[in-house]
This record gives sequence, C-alpha cells and structure tokens, in this order.
Amino acid sequence: MNMTAAGAQPAAEADLDIRNARALLPGDGLQETHLRIAGGRIAECAASGRGAGTTLDAGGLLALPGIVDLHGDAFEHLLMPRSGVRFPVGVALAEVDRQLLANGITTAYHGITYSWEPGLRGRDTVVAVLDALETIGGRLGCDTRVHLRHELHNVDAEAEIRDWIRAGRIGLLALNDHLDMIQARLDRTEKLSQYTERSGLGPEDYRALVERVAARTGEVPATTASLCREAVAARLPVASHDDETPAMRADYRGLGAALCEFPCNPETAREAVSAGEAVILGAPNVLRGGSHDARLHATEAISDGLCTALASDYYYPAALHAAFQLSRYEVLPFPAAWDLVSGGPARAAGLDDRGAIAPGRRADVLLVDPDSPLGPQVVATVAGGELVHVHDTAGRLRAFSAS
Repeated sequence: MNMTAAGAQPAAEADLDIRNARALLPGDGLQETHLRIAGGRIAECAASGRGAGTTLDAGGLLALPGIVDLHGDAFEHLLMPRSGVRFPVGVALAEVDRQLLANGITTAYHGITYSWEPGLRGRDTVVAVLDALETIGGRLGCDTRVHLRHELHNVDAEAEIRDWIRAGRIGLLALNDHLDMIQARLDRTEKLSQYTERSGLGPEDYRALVERVAARTGEVPATTASLCREAVAARLPVASHDDETPAMRADYRGLGAALCEFPCNPETAREAVSAGEAVILGAPNVLRGGSHDARLHATEAISDGLCTALASDYYYPAALHAAFQLSRYEVLPFPAAWDLVSGGPARAAGLDDRGAIAPGRRADVLLVDPDSPLGPQVVATVAGGELVHVHDTAGRLRAFSAS
C-alpha cells in the first residue's frame, strides 16, 4: 500500500479507490458507495465501480467528510507541557499533526493567541509558530492554517498584524478581549499563578503589566477598526470571541466580523443566527455536557438551532465524539450533527472545496468505526487524496492494487 505517515512528505498524487464504505453523501445520508479519488479530489461517488489504482476495501466502515476545525489551541500543551518548559516548535507541530489526523481533523486552524503578555502567548511564540508552519507546512498531513487570536489591547501589534494579513500568513482573524476577565481574577491565587506561569513574569510584574495595558484602553477602538478593514479587504474571515450581548455582536458585525465565536448566552447567539452568521461553539462543551465556564450550554443551543459549527477548542478528540453524541442522544440526525464539524465550519471559513463528499471536492475522507468499544474511532484518514493515517487494530481494511 502506498501509505504516507502523518508528518511525512506526501508522495506524488495517485489514484485511490475506496469501496464497501457507507459514505455520508449530501442529501442522501449514509449510502453504500464506491469512491474514486484522483489528483487530490473526489472524482466519483457511485454505487459500485472497478478500482483504477490502489483500492481500499473499507469493510462497511463509515466514510465521512474530514473535520474542519476552526479553533483548536491544544497545541499549546505540546509547546509548553509544563510551566516554563518549552520544546522546539517543529517537534511540537509534527506531533500535533499526528494527533489531528488520528482524530479526523483534516483542516485545522491553530488558535494562536497574540497577547500583550510575553511568554506562551506573546510575540516570540507567535512568530516562531508562523515561521515553522511556513517551513514545514508542506510536510504536514493536515491542511494547517493560522487562526490569529488578537487580544484587542495589544495595540502595538497593529502594523505587524496588518503586514501578516497582506502577506497571506493568517487564515482567520479573531477579536479577543480578556483584559477585564484577567483583572477580575488577579486576586485568585490559582488564576494569577496560571497567568504568571505562561508569561514567565512574577506576580507583581504581571499586575504592573495589566495596569499599563489597561491605561491604553482608549486606543483599542481605532486599532480594532483598522485591522478589521484590512481583513475584510483581504477577504479574511473575522470572528468576535465571547460576545456577551446582542449589542456587542451587532457592533462587531459593523466592523466586518461575521463569525460569532463562543457567544456567552442564547440571546447573543440568536442575534447572530438571525443575521445569517456562523455561530461557533466548543465541541468539549457538548461532550462534557456543559461549559466549563458556566456559559452557554452547547447542546441546548444546538437543539434550539443556535449553532452552525463546532470547534475542538482545547481538546482535539472532542469534535469527532461530539457529533456522534448529538446523534446518539437524538439531538440531531447524524448528517446534521456531522455537518457541525465539517460542512458548517467549511462554509464559515469560506472553504467551498471541502466539507462534503462530492465530485470535485478536496478528497478529505475519514473511515470511521462507529461501534468500537472505545467509542467512534478513526481507522483511516485521507487528506488531500493521500492516505495519511491508519490505525486498524480490528483488521477492517484490505488494500490491493487493481489489475
């Protein structure tokens, strides 16, 4: 079998046929299907067919569109697994790539926070990740992009971020403002410790930094508007993060932020949906049965039609398992549940070449065992037409070359 391991340089594109799969097809649900892949695209979806190249017998596994993850920041744990302990960015990103593919994520937007803080969320880390992705991105199995989480009080970064947008280094711009929350938590020892550990500053130095940053609040509106104008001109998706009220959502909409990421309550989510905007919630919220911050309950929001996309957030396995959980508990039919982690995110990001198994689309296909004792498991991942991950402990797959 011509298999490419996750993180290795993809081989030359070759035909791949997948037969005996139950494929999730647009409008048809799960159908026994023969998929033919050529040139990195899905060439044909048919009830039967004869293999033209390497043929993979899926043995009745589900064939699902690859997951499109608009916001995942679990990679931070690979960059700094312990307080103050850093590892080379290339090593970390290669390991993240393996985790993404094993969990069915074929398009990933790394949520890189560019804060006014130094350390893990400071400029040096952001630049290191950007540079590493440009160096090794072609060797990653997952289509990996940058979701730049711009902290609005990081006003000195305006010119640099504008240059990155113009150079095409950013795939999505998100507007984040965590200063008020941080200020409110400075008297909580465990939270202050979290901030000092990731920044590398002592408690008093961190408090002093927060005061200096807060003193420049008056500069935030102009900087935010400038960056949004730049992003809109570049046709870059713009999201606002943690919107607290419908009025806040409307204000961000006026700046060109058409994605509502992690709204805090149903009223704000409803404001976005009524305007035809994407509402992105966290898949861990679904999987755990609620928000870890006691905010909007994702499953209830989905049931009420207030969510169009789920993101892995801080836990890569969550997207896969959340979609199956929504179906199992009859919150949504399975095609609609899966759309929240594939088609919905693709539409939100303006990626019209993926998110569905259909002729002409990018060949991002997962072969999934829904009945594993461990829960739904990704047995194989095809990304951009290449077989980049296989974990077939049950021996479901058979591969051979067509004669």
